[in-house]
Amino acid sequence: MPATTTPTSPLHTWWSRRPPTAGAAVMATGILSVTLHQTGYETLSRLALALASVTWLALAADFTARLLWDRARWVKEAATPAALTAIAATTVLGTRFSVLGWQTLAKALLALAAVLWPGLLVAVVRHWHRGMPGAVFLGCVATEGLAVLGATLAVTEASAWLAHAALVLFWLGLVLYVVALTRFDLRQVAHGAGDHWVAGGALAISALAGSKLFAADSARLYLWNDDDTSTLHTVTVALLVLDLAWYAALLLAEIAWPRPRYDIRRWATVFPLGMTAAATLSVATALDVPWLDGPGEALMWIAVAAWLVVTAGAVWAYAHPGSTTGAGARTSGTDVTSTTRR
Repeated sequence: MPATTTPTSPLHTWWSRRPPTAGAAVMATGILSVTLHQTGYETLSRLALALASVTWLALAADFTARLLWDRARWVKEAATPAALTAIAATTVLGTRFSVLGWQTLAKALLALAAVLWPGLLVAVVRHWHRGMPGAVFLGCVATEGLAVLGATLAVTEASAWLAHAALVLFWLGLVLYVVALTRFDLRQVAHGAGDHWVAGGALAISALAGSKLFAADSARLYLWNDDDTSTLHTVTVALLVLDLAWYAALLLAEIAWPRPRYDIRRWATVFPLGMTAAATLSVATALDVPWLDGPGEALMWIAVAAWLVVTAGAVWAYAHPGSTTGAGARTSGTDVTSTTRR
């Protein structure tokens, strides 16, 4: 009797080939929700939050299913830097939910991210080597995401220990950034598929974490002394300046070496654009630099435009399978997503 195969829908086939970098879509959409809230566009912010939440739930279900029933693939993908998008996406959503007032959900997401973080981070760092793409900076992004959410909840919960834990993660994230920079292939600036922007995005989320920690201090908590406050102020400003420098350099590189074709790693371009806007707006508030509000909102609209372009590219790629590098099809030695495909 001939073997039979179970037919699958195009959506199922497309989803089964999705590389770990798809988590960057949640990060990008979630941070847009944060920036839209910061600038008062609450309806658009909640719409973005809903989209990010639905996508996160789908990815979480897939993450769990692979862990239970496709352990070999799960272990293989967990060793790639892109796996850390799971942690970063969870902390971004948790931060937005905390601002929305849903503290129980935000704390649950912090706990989930904190449980996943050490195992995934160790698995990823063990496989770091020279000549890596921009995804190498996701170790910093995931760690700083925990710092951002921890500092945000420290304010709402009046929790000094949570703020101090977030401070430790903040400094650890910066150490991971420096180490990742030594592993980063600078040629990616000219030829990267999109995740090279995380080199700047990691600094942006670090600046955001610094501003959150700076703002967490109060007479009720008294977290930092004068030296601590001065150091946080200086480091946060320096991180934002470095981030904006990366932003300008990467933008010029996109103009000099255009990469018009859609690639799923372009979500890792949208995230740094949105995170730079969020960091600029947060620093403006926390450090009382009101003139940064205008540039911050301008950066937000650039990120929104990029999100729309990448979304259109994703829809087009789904409708025309095989016509783009949307599944991470390139097989260069620096392409971490190519190692995750069957």
